[in-house]
Amino acid sequence: MRLRQIANHPKICNIEDSQSVNESGKFDEVVDMLNAIIQDKSHKILLFSSFVSQLELYANYLDENSIKYSLLTGESTNRESLVTEFQENTENQIFLISIKAGGVGLNLTAADYVFLLDPWWNPAVENQAISRAHRIGQTNKVFVYRFITENSIEEKIRSLQEKKKELADTFIQNENSMVFSLESVNYLFD
Repeated sequence: MRLRQIANHPKICNIEDSQSVNESGKFDEVVDMLNAIIQDKSHKILLFSSFVSQLELYANYLDENSIKYSLLTGESTNRESLVTEFQENTENQIFLISIKAGGVGLNLTAADYVFLLDPWWNPAVENQAISRAHRIGQTNKVFVYRFITENSIEEKIRSLQEKKKELADTFIQNENSMVFSLESVNYLFD
């Protein structure tokens, strides 16, 4: 978990003695993209993270720059009003969402950008998050960005996700049949 946190931003690991504790290439890149996208008032962004502490870093940045946003975590008790505020308020272009709290049960068709700040072990969880914008009623193209820190554990997680997808595609060709080859079975036990 610590390696995943460091790949996002050293601040969320509470690393006090690091000179670069205030620096994160990923944070800078995400902020640059947020600022570029919200210049056009017709765009809205869903920003998902596994770490509430990371969402709080973005919330602090947005507060400091007087940028309106919504924040949904497992602690939120007003889900419906947060969703309505984001969906209907044209000034509110950014929705910060904990991937576990916002992965299901939300219809966020006002968004046309989805940012996944850190990969989750199970690709289905990410797909559920993306599906919050891909709902009935969506009239725009939805752009999905995955932010992966180079040479970090995040690259390994993405590789594992691809292997899981490949296995699922290989073994389950349709709802009623499964195909097993000796090579596929041996791979499972290696």
